Amino acid sequence: MSRRVNATNGDVKENTDGSREDPQKKQARLLAEDDGHFSMVRALHLADLVTELNGFCGIMSIFSALRYCVGSPTAYGNLWAALAFMPFGLFFDFMDGRVARWRKKSSLMGQELDSLADLVSFGVSPAATAFAIGLRTPIDHLLLTFFVLCGLTRLARFNVTVSTLPKDATGKSKFFEGTPIPTSLSIAALMAYWVSQGWVHENVPLGTVLQGSLFEFHPIVFLFVGHGCLMVSKTLHIPKP
Repeated sequence: MSRRVNATNGDVKENTDGSREDPQKKQARLLAEDDGHFSMVRALHLADLVTELNGFCGIMSIFSALRYCVGSPTAYGNLWAALAFMPFGLFFDFMDGRVARWRKKSSLMGQELDSLADLVSFGVSPAATAFAIGLRTPIDHLLLTFFVLCGLTRLARFNVTVSTLPKDATGKSKFFEGTPIPTSLSIAALMAYWVSQGWVHENVPLGTVLQGSLFEFHPIVFLFVGHGCLMVSKTLHIPKP
């Protein structure tokens, strides 16, 4: 999760009457325009376009996982692609904040875009990859959904509370409240190791519990449950670097 909301709005342009228009107000005005087919495109900042690349990586990861599901279970190419797109998403998630501070432009739309892209790249994408690897029972689905919803809730809380969290001298929040959603890449790295060892489908680590029953599940899915709980924790404060 990048810190785009801390970018200053130093790039203020003059209107025709000599007054100065704040970039956030300009973006809101462009988005509210009724005419112009591309008014929304013109309203996007450069940092917003970088955020879109984060979302692109997440979507491509999900599609790659789906392609693996409809192909040969022993052909891991699409599975590796699904895992590889995630760290690229993290790169763009890191860069959009850098670009926003370099350009001295931030916006509420950029903040929302950042959260939505993070949900796709670091919430839905790991869950879809876990499904592709073999966590496919109904109970697995419920617990993976819990993980994604925890990420959704954590991002919504961040957007609401970011302005009230304690700040340092530079205006940045001093800590993360709960683990940031990009830390799900640690699970992605673990899944990459499983794939390298061929531990997929019936060979998923820890096997299956209550096999053949309505409540069949893979115990390893609780790794996602635990991570989801850490994301929504109120008392866990992680200092920012």
